Amino acid sequence: NMIDFPIPVKTAYLVIAGVLILALNGLFFWANAGTAYAVQYPWGGDKMIKTQGFKTKFWGRTIPLSYEISIKDIISRANEEGDRPEIPESKDGIYNRQAQRWEFSDAIKADIATAVVVGVDTDNEEVFLNMADRNRSESKLIYGRVLPNIDAALKNTCKLMDAQEYISGKASDFDRYFRDQLENGMYLVEEYIQEEELPEIIGDTATVRTIQSTSQTSKQTKYRIKRDDQGNIMRDNKSNTLKQYGIRIYQAQVTGIDWEESFDARLQLQKEQVAQTQLEKQEAEKEFYRAKKEIAKGESEKAAERARLEKEQIKLTIAAETEAKVAEQNLIAEKKKYEVAKYTKLTEKELADAKAYTNQKLVSAGLTPQERAEWEYKTAVGVAKELKELKLPSTYIEGQGGSKGGNLLESLIGAELAKGMLNQKQ
Repeated sequence: NMIDFPIPVKTAYLVIAGVLILALNGLFFWANAGTAYAVQYPWGGDKMIKTQGFKTKFWGRTIPLSYEISIKDIISRANEEGDRPEIPESKDGIYNRQAQRWEFSDAIKADIATAVVVGVDTDNEEVFLNMADRNRSESKLIYGRVLPNIDAALKNTCKLMDAQEYISGKASDFDRYFRDQLENGMYLVEEYIQEEELPEIIGDTATVRTIQSTSQTSKQTKYRIKRDDQGNIMRDNKSNTLKQYGIRIYQAQVTGIDWEESFDARLQLQKEQVAQTQLEKQEAEKEFYRAKKEIAKGESEKAAERARLEKEQIKLTIAAETEAKVAEQNLIAEKKKYEVAKYTKLTEKELADAKAYTNQKLVSAGLTPQERAEWEYKTAVGVAKELKELKLPSTYIEGQGGSKGGNLLESLIGAELAKGMLNQKQ
């Protein structure tokens, strides 16, 4: 007879099945999508797995790390009853925490909400495995490496600017400084004394208006990024960058700021001061341009008066020139009349003298004027008759002699007349 087995057969089967299941569980694991795994084997080797599905691990240890990890600092504002809403629970790949209060360089404090998205470097297996070996888990990587770097970057960035500067247009600079320090390391900063603001000048060299700021101006200690002789940014080599851990920055920006209550009152006061300054500036500009307008108006009136006087002067000049020309023409006309009268009288005198001389000769010759008239008439009639009957050659040639006794035609006529008279006497 066989001795009964101390363990029931069914129980033994269950134990064996359990051992097999445990063995299979240590041999395989399921890789989720969007997650990289560092598998560390019992014999000391390790490898990186990036694809999903059933993978072998040979009873080794797996360290899952999400491809992209979202980290948010959330501002939870109290409601009317004073209760604050709860921060959403963190889970794989998403980490949420209460936004912290930070102080700007002008001592203004504010709760700053941020949104940062980081990812592991899966392109370089050696870097990935080294990072996984040093941090052992994703949560340790986030809480031990990423969040401290975020806090340091926020603190350093707030030191570089005033709250007033942030709301005046430097919010983009804040985001840029914040991300740059997360990626490349913390800035080295140095103190400097900000000089007092000079009064604003409006106008030109002719008219100047100065606008004094109504706010209290005083020298203030501020901070700026330290640079070397070549102008390159100097960083804190003692601080660790996220790049050293194989972490990439996909997003890093400020999503909201909750200023302290005292800043609201201060901001309202500054707004009023800015409005007052702008009003004074506008008044000064109006005065400046009003003065220029008056000057321009005076110059315009001066030019118009000068043009009117020049026009009158031109009219008077033209009138004087016209009157002078008329007088000159009248003088010329009078001279002509005088000369005409003068020569007329001379002509009459010459004629009278000639007539008297002729009469004198006639008297001396024994002829009276009546007899002389009759003699001249008869002579003229005889000459005309002879001329009528006179026959001259149709053609005659005259030379250019130097005699002054008349031309050839006159000589011919005289010769013919004399010839006729001689024939009549014979």
